[in-house]
Amino acid sequence: QVQLVESGGGLVQAGGSLRLSCAASRGTFSTYSMGWFRQAPGKDREFVARINWSNSGTYYADSVKGRFTISRVSAANTVYLQMNRLKPEDTAVYYCAGTTGWSTQDYDYDFWGQGTQVTVSS
Repeated sequence: QVQLVESGGGLVQAGGSLRLSCAASRGTFSTYSMGWFRQAPGKDREFVARINWSNSGTYYADSVKGRFTISRVSAANTVYLQMNRLKPEDTAVYYCAGTTGWSTQDYDYDFWGQGTQVTVSS
């Protein structure tokens, strides 16, 4: 089973940027599509972005389109989420996850990281 570790979260002012990283601490996810999800307090976990295994396709939630960019470096077994023009409503715990499919539903993802907190102040 692949184990994932996220990093890069923190506190930032509205309009600022953060880059989240997700690395495999065990195993490899080179043949998996990878996604980022987030969960704000009192809310359900929601899809943010995904990238397919061959790096040839990405997809974003409408709420982050044009502000966030997902990318991966397969040789480094790492996936990134560049977040620009952050808003207070982006505050959440961010999780990366892997799937053999091509889905925006969290139940379709097979393995998850522990999450990293992102807090955007107004």
